[in-house]
Amino acid sequence: MTSAAVPEHPWLLPGALAAGAASGARPRRTTRDWLVDAHMFLLALGWAVAVAWDAAQPEPALAGPLPHEWLQGLDNVLGPLACAALWLRRRWPVGLAVATLPLGLFSATAGVALLIIMFTVVVHRPFPQAALVIGGNVLTCFSYAAVRPERGFGFWGEVAWAIVFLGSVLAWGMFVRARRQLVLSLRERADRAEAEQQLRVAQARHLERTRIAREMHDVLAHRISLLSLHAGALEFRPDAPPEQVARAAGVIRESAHAALTDLRDVIGVLRADEPAPAGPDAPPGPAVERPQPTLADVPALVGESRSAGMRVEIDDTVDDPGAVPTGLGRTAYRIVQEALTNARKHAAGASVTVRLAGAAGTGLTVDVRNRWPVGGRPQSGQPGGPGERAAIPGAGTGLVGVAERVSLAGGRLTHGRDETGDFRLTAWLPWPA
Repeated sequence: MTSAAVPEHPWLLPGALAAGAASGARPRRTTRDWLVDAHMFLLALGWAVAVAWDAAQPEPALAGPLPHEWLQGLDNVLGPLACAALWLRRRWPVGLAVATLPLGLFSATAGVALLIIMFTVVVHRPFPQAALVIGGNVLTCFSYAAVRPERGFGFWGEVAWAIVFLGSVLAWGMFVRARRQLVLSLRERADRAEAEQQLRVAQARHLERTRIAREMHDVLAHRISLLSLHAGALEFRPDAPPEQVARAAGVIRESAHAALTDLRDVIGVLRADEPAPAGPDAPPGPAVERPQPTLADVPALVGESRSAGMRVEIDDTVDDPGAVPTGLGRTAYRIVQEALTNARKHAAGASVTVRLAGAAGTGLTVDVRNRWPVGGRPQSGQPGGPGERAAIPGAGTGLVGVAERVSLAGGRLTHGRDETGDFRLTAWLPWPA
C-alpha cells in the first residue's frame, strides 16, 4: 500500500483491511478491532448476567426454565466463560465455534456469545466452513426448544425463531465478507496498476537510455576515429611543411570541437525532462535535441571520411531521396556511419564503396564494402615501427548496434567476407509504398 493510498484514519479500519493485511500475514488488531471486541464482550456478558438473574426469578421472562437446577448452575458458569472466549474469536473462529457448539443444546446465557462467534466465522472464513458451523447450530435448536420451552411459542415456533436469527447472522456476515473482499480486490487492482505503470516507466527509461547510448556510440566513434586518422597523419609525417601541419592541426581542432558538440547534444537529451530554473540570472535551459541526420546527409558523411584520407566511393541510385521517411533515412545514415568507422578501425588504407539503392514499395538497400586487410590483421601494423600506426581501439559493439537498429526497423542484415574476399555489410530496410 503506497503512501498515496493510506487512508486518513487507518485506526478506523478493521485489521483485515489494514495495511499489509493482503500480504498473507495474520492481521493485527487495530484500534477499531479493540473497541468492537470490548463492546461485543460487554454485550454478551450483560446478556449472560441478565439471563442468570432472570432464571433465579419465580417466573423467568428471558428464557424458558431448565428441568434441573444443576443444569441451570452449569449454564450460569459456562455462559460467562463463552463471553470471555470472545477475545479469541479473531484468531481461532472455527475452533471456538466447534468448542462452544454443545452450549447451543441448552445454554441461554451464552446465546449472544454464540451468535457473535458464528458471525465471526462467516466473516473471516470461506462459505463451506461457515455453512457447516451454521448448520450445526441449526441442529442444536431442536434440543434447545425441547429442553427450554418458551411459553406462547411452542416447539416449532421456537425453532423457527432460532433459525431466523441464525439466517440473519449468516446473511449479515456474508454481506460484510463480500464488501471486504471487494475492497481488497480494488486495492490489489490499484497496486497492480501502479506496479505496471512503474514497470512501463522503467522500460521507457531503459529504452531511452539505450537509444542515447547507441547515439553516443555512433556519433563519438565516428568523430574520434576521424581524429585518430588526422593525428596519425601528423605522426607519420613529422617533417611535413608547416602549412600542412597547421592545416592538419586545424582539422583536428574542428573535429574535436564537432565531437564535443555532438556529445553535448546527445547528453542534453538526458536533461530534457528537467524544469528550467526561473529568474533573469538563471542558467540556460536544457539543450533541445537537434535534428537527426537523414539519407540526404550521407554525402556529407562520406566527404568527412574523404577529408581524413579515406578512399570512399558512393553510388546512390535511390529513385526519390526526398521521399525517404525520416526514421528510415536516419537508420540508413547510422549504418553507413558505423560501416565507415569500422573500415577506419580495422582496414586502414583500404578503399570503401558505399551503395544506396531502392524505392518506395521495394525497400532500401545499404551496401558497404571494403578490401580485407592484407594478412588478415585488423590493423596496418604494430605500433613503434617507422611508418606504422597503432590500430584504433573499439568496443566491439558496433555491429551489434547496427543489427539492433535493422531489427527494430523490420529489416535484414548480413555482414562478413564475401566470395571475393572483401568485407561486406548489407542491410535491407522496408520502405512502405
